[in-house]
Amino acid sequence: MGIHNKISDYLGKVKQICRKWLRKEMKKFALIVAGGSGIRMGMEVPKQFLVLAGKPLLMHTIETFVSYDPDIEIIIVLPSSQIAYWDELCHQHGFRHKLNVVEGGPFRFFSVKNGLDSISEEGIVFIHDGVRPLVTFETIRRCYETAMEKGNAIPVIPVSESVRWLGDQGNEILDRNRVRLIQTPQTFRISLIKKAYDLPYDEKFTDDASVLENAGHEIYLTEGNRENIKITWPEDMETAERFLMKTFR
Repeated sequence: MGIHNKISDYLGKVKQICRKWLRKEMKKFALIVAGGSGIRMGMEVPKQFLVLAGKPLLMHTIETFVSYDPDIEIIIVLPSSQIAYWDELCHQHGFRHKLNVVEGGPFRFFSVKNGLDSISEEGIVFIHDGVRPLVTFETIRRCYETAMEKGNAIPVIPVSESVRWLGDQGNEILDRNRVRLIQTPQTFRISLIKKAYDLPYDEKFTDDASVLENAGHEIYLTEGNRENIKITWPEDMETAERFLMKTFR
């Protein structure tokens, strides 16, 4: 074996050791943003509190991450007006998972920032929509592993239908093979995403990836899961109910 091959082999082993060490040492946080309303659901109750398979939807979301890793630290971001109601629901359902409840802001950007500001350690943070209870362990694992290696991981799924772009002068077909639907948990090294959230708010920030991208970082995509829908419409609740009835976590 030549000297260059020996050096390459040695560096490869060093990288493997470093990756194993990081996987062992990096703490996990799930920052679950739950500031939705029930308007599009036609409900007065905020959608994260709607009952799904016997308990509030948000509890299913939390339990998914706790089941994935019992040592994960859970941070829930709620509007200040909903925190007392959430405490009441936890009491009613005997929901005793250790949580850090943080008050949200006027927009999602500020809610996430408040949640990130509550974290004082380095590690990996999963930023997740509270109304996505059907994310799988496999998706969470892929996000974690990619973020460990690349610094960030954004779960996506392919588009199955035709897509058209609406412009000022009309509309045009897009190549759906080059389009992806974005999901959560959008996953990051904590120091990286906290620094990105020092940017001033911009209405073009539609998700956490767009914040990191505007801070000058490349975005890395990973495979999501189709069941991981964001519950928005009444029929979404029916879909989620059916899925939970046939799935054992």
